[in-house]
Amino acid sequence: MRSHQPVGSDLFISLALSLLLGTSPASHAAGDPKRGAATFAQECALCHSVQEGRNKLGPSLFGVVGRKAGSIADYIYSAPMKQSNFVWSPDKIDTYIADPQQVVPGDKMKYHGLADEKDRADVIAYLSTLH
Repeated sequence: MRSHQPVGSDLFISLALSLLLGTSPASHAAGDPKRGAATFAQECALCHSVQEGRNKLGPSLFGVVGRKAGSIADYIYSAPMKQSNFVWSPDKIDTYIADPQQVVPGDKMKYHGLADEKDRADVIAYLSTLH
C-alpha cells in the first residue's frame, strides 16, 4: 500500500492552507492527535475543558485553533490576554504552550510550559480536531 504524499495540486492545497492557518505543512502534519489527547489529559485537562461552553479554571479549548485570543464571552481573561490581539494559529499555540509568559507577559495562566516539541505538536494536532 502506497502512503499518500502531497504532489501537484495536493501540495499546492497543503501550502495554501498552511499559509491561511499561519503554519508550515510539516509542523501541522507532524502531530499525532491520539498522543496529543493523552498529553492534554496529563498537562492541560486539570484547568481546561475540551467541551464547548464548559470553562474551568482556564477557558474551554473547544474550537481554539483559529479563534481570537481572549474572545470567549463567558470567561474572565486577564487584561494582557484580552489585549493580546492575535489568533490561535498552530504556530501561536506552539509558542504559547512552550512558554506562556513569554507570549503573553502578565497573563494569569500559571503553567511552566511544555518543553518537548513533539508533545506540543501532538497537543496541537489534538486541539485541531476539536470543532
